[in-house]
Amino acid sequence: MKKVLGIEITNPSKIIYPKEKVTKLDVANYYAGVAKFMLPFLDKRLISVIRCHQGIDGKCFFKKHPTTETEHIKPFKLKGDKEEYFYLYDEVGIVNQAQMGTVEFHFWASNVLNIDKPDIMTFDLDPDKNVSIDKLRDAVLNLKTILDSLNLKAFLKTSGGKGYHILVPFASNCGWEEFEKFAKNVALLAEQKWANIFTTNIRKENRDKKIFVDYLRNGKGATCVCPFSLRAREGAKISMPIQWKDLEKIKPNDVNIFNFKEYLKISPWKNFFKNKQKIFE
Repeated sequence: MKKVLGIEITNPSKIIYPKEKVTKLDVANYYAGVAKFMLPFLDKRLISVIRCHQGIDGKCFFKKHPTTETEHIKPFKLKGDKEEYFYLYDEVGIVNQAQMGTVEFHFWASNVLNIDKPDIMTFDLDPDKNVSIDKLRDAVLNLKTILDSLNLKAFLKTSGGKGYHILVPFASNCGWEEFEKFAKNVALLAEQKWANIFTTNIRKENRDKKIFVDYLRNGKGATCVCPFSLRAREGAKISMPIQWKDLEKIKPNDVNIFNFKEYLKISPWKNFFKNKQKIFE
């Protein structure tokens, strides 16, 4: 057996990404390497994970309730909910998730100390297959202009798939309903200003040559893929924080388990949690 951050990795040579020949040990080592960057987004936040016990070509599944596992997690019950949820609290817990078969990490917009006061807003820009990369990048900057006009500092990351994600940190000063309503109004404004670019229609057949502004990540129980998380897709892609100035250089699926270190040289999100912006004064 191999140990990573003290966690024994069983069946370390198991292939998780068949085409790239990325093993379970490779995944565990990757998460050990970025755990200190991921932890602030996972610490005391309820999470959901995607597990792929037989690799990404097998039957992956979404997991948000703890079952037999008890080590390196903290269970949490929501008021009035019979089901238990869970969160992590240290870097070892991240690696232990990889040992348990986790490939992707997704987190709530609030933390358990203030569960009904969300503080990370997400806009997921999901383009139709016929949208060019240039149009997508223009759309990202258009949405940023709206946030800029509201004096909100926003942060950019790749999705590891087709689009980009914009995250906005807030102080915990409003409830879920107000939080999601604010995100929806930003998305609707973008759709109104650039009707030929944006849509808030969730139905894929109505997105022809447009970009879906997914604001629904901001409701209670919804999640966003964690910065630095691998994606359970071909290519071992990563949802990587990037700087705004690099938008023109980095495509949504450029960063992967083989080249991620060159994107860690500068931490573009180092002041993320120092922003205490408010939706309502």
